[in-house]
Amino acid sequence: MTPLTYALLSAMANIVGALAVAGRGRRSLRVLEALIAVAAGFMISVALTQLVPEAIARGGSSAPVMMLAGYLAVHLTQHTLARHFHFGEETHHVTTAISVSALVGLLMHTFVDGVAIASGFGVSRELGVLVFLAVVLHKLPEGLAIASLFLAAGHRPRAAVGAAGALGLTTLVGVAVTDFVAPLATHGLALAAGVTLYVAASNLVPEFQAKPGWRLAAFFFGGCALFAVASRVLH
Repeated sequence: MTPLTYALLSAMANIVGALAVAGRGRRSLRVLEALIAVAAGFMISVALTQLVPEAIARGGSSAPVMMLAGYLAVHLTQHTLARHFHFGEETHHVTTAISVSALVGLLMHTFVDGVAIASGFGVSRELGVLVFLAVVLHKLPEGLAIASLFLAAGHRPRAAVGAAGALGLTTLVGVAVTDFVAPLATHGLALAAGVTLYVAASNLVPEFQAKPGWRLAAFFFGGCALFAVASRVLH
């Protein structure tokens, strides 16, 4: 399969997550809550053991700067310009402006998801698949989060699912343009490393970190273990 095909599969995960919350399936929401923890563990493992070393090996001294730029860009778009966003079901009423600003903030992140997939496959098939798995795991709760915000703002379920579809579309665009935009072709891995670390450590981990019990913590460590197994199988 081509990187664009993998991006299409990951985009479909956005839709599945949105459908889960739009359909008000409580069981589905509990499963996605666990998936947030799994995705966090898997993404942190991919970023620290794969993306960061490869980015430094290929980008040299400029790589850490680009990683920081990616990290800061996500914080700016998701938690500074758009102040009301988290990777979970929105249970309070929000304004239309809040839902739209959250969508705009996420579009940058999902674009870099596509850049990450393309850049990963540019290094090796193994890294590309690992990055794809990291992306698809968090796209399910991502679709849930944006659809939930749109529903809380009073939008119809169709609009909520459409917002998740827009996130998937920008991932496809990210894959499609990476090889043709010189800065992305050069610094895509470093940007992806910074964005992946932010999404995992600053977005996903806080969603379950303060919740009581060992269940979600076990899923988090299970995500790290899943990465170790996937990496071993692919290599």
